[in-house]
Amino acid sequence: MISGKLLIVDDEKVAMKNLEQVMKKAGYAVTATQSGSNAQVLLEKQPFDVVLSELRMDKVDGMQILKRCRESHPDTEVILITGHATLASAVEAMKQGAFYYLAKPYRLDEVREVVAGALEKIRLRRESRSLRKQVESYQGKVCILTQDNHMQHLLDMARQVAPTDCNILITGESGTGKELFARYLHHHGRRESGPFVAVNCGAFNEELLANELFGHSKGAFTGAHADKKGLLEAASGGTLFLDEITEMPPAMQVKLLRLIQEKEVLPLGATTPVKIDVRFIAATNRDVLEMVKQGGFRQDLYFRLNVVNLHIPALSARKEDVPLLTHHFLAKHAALMGKDVTEIAPDTLDLLRAYDFPGNVRELENIIERGVALTTGHSIEPAQLPDDLRELSIRTFRKKAGRIPTLEEQEQDYIAWVLQEAGGNQTLAAQILGIDRVSLWRKLKRYEVEKG
Repeated sequence: MISGKLLIVDDEKVAMKNLEQVMKKAGYAVTATQSGSNAQVLLEKQPFDVVLSELRMDKVDGMQILKRCRESHPDTEVILITGHATLASAVEAMKQGAFYYLAKPYRLDEVREVVAGALEKIRLRRESRSLRKQVESYQGKVCILTQDNHMQHLLDMARQVAPTDCNILITGESGTGKELFARYLHHHGRRESGPFVAVNCGAFNEELLANELFGHSKGAFTGAHADKKGLLEAASGGTLFLDEITEMPPAMQVKLLRLIQEKEVLPLGATTPVKIDVRFIAATNRDVLEMVKQGGFRQDLYFRLNVVNLHIPALSARKEDVPLLTHHFLAKHAALMGKDVTEIAPDTLDLLRAYDFPGNVRELENIIERGVALTTGHSIEPAQLPDDLRELSIRTFRKKAGRIPTLEEQEQDYIAWVLQEAGGNQTLAAQILGIDRVSLWRKLKRYEVEKG
């Protein structure tokens, strides 16, 4: 629970005093009034995190207070309370932006839970703003976004070795951002003004890879009508990034080893070697040492490349980075698509935090790109997430103010999800749930009554 400032508005003195006492005992700073008009004056004088207001009051009622908050205090969450609950009034309250709608008589523990939920929403919104500002400060720079201690240590090491010319081997699962790390090293080194050239060693056979790296002279083979510089010459004065280095054919591994030792390249068909000035950074998602033991990768080349090893952890091992990266990708793809999408719904962020991301950072970016493309509003909601992620919400206990939910609450969540998947069709939803339509109707009616 986070601390917060509460304003309680209820023209029934006993109800107001009881709620005031309960909320103060819960640790909140509470101001209480019996007048809606006085509540508006108080709102102008000082900010409140949460307003709990009776819906029906003389002169200024709860809906007017809600409207004033939405216009002048958009960060304030409003909880409406009434002893005359109707489905129509509840729907209208939610449409106008109320956080919750409580029916009298309410349970005090229910009020505490709702207030805690409202404050959690505020906390997430503030965190979102902070992350957006942090992301905006990085725009246009080669940077690694992280709040993880181990990643911070890796970045410190990267900044230490970047100004040197020692060879670096970057390891980690696919999608963790190995090429971004290589660019970061290049950007922070003395070769920053030189070219950064990347080649995927697994994308070519031996002959084509040799031609790409070393180039060729005119007439070296049929169709070689002119000299062609290889990527090694193109990277002179800069950095050559050898991605998927363990996929390099054995014969090419020998040539690369000689190249690193001699710092010169002999283009195909040429007789005179060309001196090169290149910094080598290699990367792989494989276990290199195991490949060396199995004879799949040369040990001497491994030692030449692995002067410094930077192992990037999987995203599942640094979950605190998920919100930061999420907002970065949101800003990036919203700008690319020209869409005014600026928010990640708290429920969406909860699902992303709970997900393991087998595809790592690359998968997270794809999910956010999809969300930006599909949303028609300003926020990415759970409905815009892939099916396997939305199903995670059913497999994961929802948070209810720090406690495990009851079986009935889990059933309520599950029915709501099935109904959503059925497009609101209650007959279809009942078939999926394995109950008759009347039973489903009764459950929905009971949950509506409990929600007020």
